[in-house]
Amino acid sequence: MIALTLAEIADAVGGALHLDGSDAAPETSVGGAVTTDSREVEPGGLFFAKRGEFDDGHRFAPAAVERGAALLVVEHALDLPVAQVVVADTVDALGALATEVVRRVRALGRMRVVGVTGSNGKTTTKNLLRTILEAEGPTVASRKSFNNEVGGPITMLEVTEETEFLVAEMGASGVGEIARLVRMARPDVGIVLKVGLAHAGEFGGIEQTVRAKSEMVTDLLPTDVAVLNADDPRVAPMAALTAARVVFFGLGDDADVRATDLVVHARGTEFTIAAGEASARVRFGVLGEHHVANALAASAAALQLGVSLDHIAAALETVTLAEHGRMEVLGGRDDITIINDAYNASPDSMAAALKTLAQVRRPEARTFAVLGEMSELGEFSGEEHDRIGLLAVRLGISQLVVVGQGARRLHISAINEGSWDGESAYVESADEAYDLVVSKVRPGDTVLVKSSNAAGLRFLAERLGEWFA
Repeated sequence: MIALTLAEIADAVGGALHLDGSDAAPETSVGGAVTTDSREVEPGGLFFAKRGEFDDGHRFAPAAVERGAALLVVEHALDLPVAQVVVADTVDALGALATEVVRRVRALGRMRVVGVTGSNGKTTTKNLLRTILEAEGPTVASRKSFNNEVGGPITMLEVTEETEFLVAEMGASGVGEIARLVRMARPDVGIVLKVGLAHAGEFGGIEQTVRAKSEMVTDLLPTDVAVLNADDPRVAPMAALTAARVVFFGLGDDADVRATDLVVHARGTEFTIAAGEASARVRFGVLGEHHVANALAASAAALQLGVSLDHIAAALETVTLAEHGRMEVLGGRDDITIINDAYNASPDSMAAALKTLAQVRRPEARTFAVLGEMSELGEFSGEEHDRIGLLAVRLGISQLVVVGQGARRLHISAINEGSWDGESAYVESADEAYDLVVSKVRPGDTVLVKSSNAAGLRFLAERLGEWFA
């Protein structure tokens, strides 16, 4: 974080500065890392004592002091020998500080901000943009999937006076949450990737999901740019909701930044990016045709920031993994491939992963799909698990292994569609799935492991990857 005095921080967050028992003064400057996790506190850093559903960050404030915190932001003063700012709500205070820090850095006239949202692909697109922009100048981007009311501002607080690009991933579980993050960061470029059923249960339906995702572009200024998915019928109409200049990406001829001549194989995807009169061939090492849309979105945003298409293509070719646990290729022994895509799952990403599995099948070899529950779908859960079961059969997946009660309906649907001779198997646990796969896989086979993070199947994928390494 940029250096601010204790008085400036208290003013920014609307809090009361308490210095009793500390050696600090209002003019004391601090500028270390900001965190809500006492285990991550660095000497000279700031610790926000956030209350959680099951715990209270104030309990861990002594540990934060022991690790060298220079300032605590708390909801009530603590008997600790360190400077403290007392606020009504530490999460609100975290957002207020991020807003002020981004405002100050932007006032220097150097930093530009990209916001990324969508039901799927946020983290991949953010990572691709970081790779592209890091070659152009100092870049800050969200760590892991830091995209909510806590992770978003913590990312923003990593900017310094030297930062040229901030890439902020923005997620939500309800209406108004993306708007809050947008007001903090004030993006120059806002990307909306896709609106699907991911978290639809939390939002209260697909219409509310659309409304929430559109918050990325509704407050953009005429001087800003909205980057929208031309292929998504829920995203493309957002062009009418923004005052910003609109740039479309997609596979169709009507997209401003589009992909042509796609070739999908087990080593990734090859395609040509076309933007106006310019074009560049990309050998993209990230597995799955669905990641091409993420690459196009990142490319469209980078072009608006002045990066040449040739530089964009060169950067994309250096990426071989979207993120740990996202279409991650493991294994290798006896030409057996394990695809770990169990970091998360929605109906759209599940369907895309199954299609990729069918596309990369080796001649004469078999495909295994080890699938767990897609969570947070609410009233759509049953019918969407049905749909994935039918899709697995229709794609000709050789062996379906369904794990856990939450996904059992997927197995029943596959049987009803024709997988009644053992092509679909149901097991209760990841251990049972492991034993089944190990006993059945033959040289040359490809195994996809896919589920929502809550199902825990990414650990199964890692275990299979180690066994077949």
